[in-house]
Amino acid sequence: MIVFRDPSEVPADFGRTVVAIGKFDGVHVGHQAIIRRMREDAAAVDARAVAVTFDRNPLEVLRPELCPDNVVALERKLALLAEHGLDATLVLTFDEALAAVPAEDFVRRILVEALHVTTVLVGRDFRFGQGGAGTPELLRRLAPQYGFTVDVLDDVFPQGEGRRVSSTWIRELLAEGDVAHAARVLGRPVSVAGEVVHGLKRGRELGFPTANLSETVDSLVPADGVYAGWLIDHDTGIRHPAAISVGTNPTFDDVQRRQVEAHVLDETALDLYDHHVTVEFTEHLRGMVAFEGMETLTAQIAADVTEARARLGL
Repeated sequence: MIVFRDPSEVPADFGRTVVAIGKFDGVHVGHQAIIRRMREDAAAVDARAVAVTFDRNPLEVLRPELCPDNVVALERKLALLAEHGLDATLVLTFDEALAAVPAEDFVRRILVEALHVTTVLVGRDFRFGQGGAGTPELLRRLAPQYGFTVDVLDDVFPQGEGRRVSSTWIRELLAEGDVAHAARVLGRPVSVAGEVVHGLKRGRELGFPTANLSETVDSLVPADGVYAGWLIDHDTGIRHPAAISVGTNPTFDDVQRRQVEAHVLDETALDLYDHHVTVEFTEHLRGMVAFEGMETLTAQIAADVTEARARLGL
């Protein structure tokens, strides 16, 4: 997938495009439905399938006090879009200048002149342009003038669910630690990726060494607690079963930030320092609690490991 960071980077001979505009935060099953339709429409007219998105949530500029955490960081979002077979993504820098662009100018300059759009796909509630004046109705009004069509897509409801898919819903599920439900809404397992760094090595002292992820990870971390899941080592390609801890370890008072730690099951001498890994959350086992003494903590960790093994079917 080609990534353009500015409309000026799109070659003049790039050809016609079918475009979907949106934040695509999480690239969840609703976004995936849009991408499938976009690819189908593009194949039907021999055009390229292109997503237009932003380098940050527009609320970060427009209403920072209301801006939620991103479900995924920008580079993870681009990797996910690439996995779903797009030809290109145009990432627009959302700043005050872009926020001030009138909706009609946005259509003309970006969709028509830069991308030579033939079909525009949007969700029913999507807004763009100065003051949010860009609506599906505006696109339909401009379509005859610029020679494109507009496809407004319905909301997506997972089977058996009475709520439409949204990034807001995913954030709520992650805040509850319900990674199994969040995975159904995302259309893939909940995971975070980062580099393994040195920690306090307390897990090793207890007989359960952990791989501690760096503070900077590529996705929203679920609620504090203990989970069953997997650690994927990108340096070796090996997928390890794991018991995962998220939080500040309240039994002690020397952990200053929330940590993601993964204990690889049945491994005590694995050296993962400086490796790039993905920690994949399968099921929530319990909340994070403080224990009275090392013996009680060690016994609970042993029980967590046993439960994680059972939940993973090992």
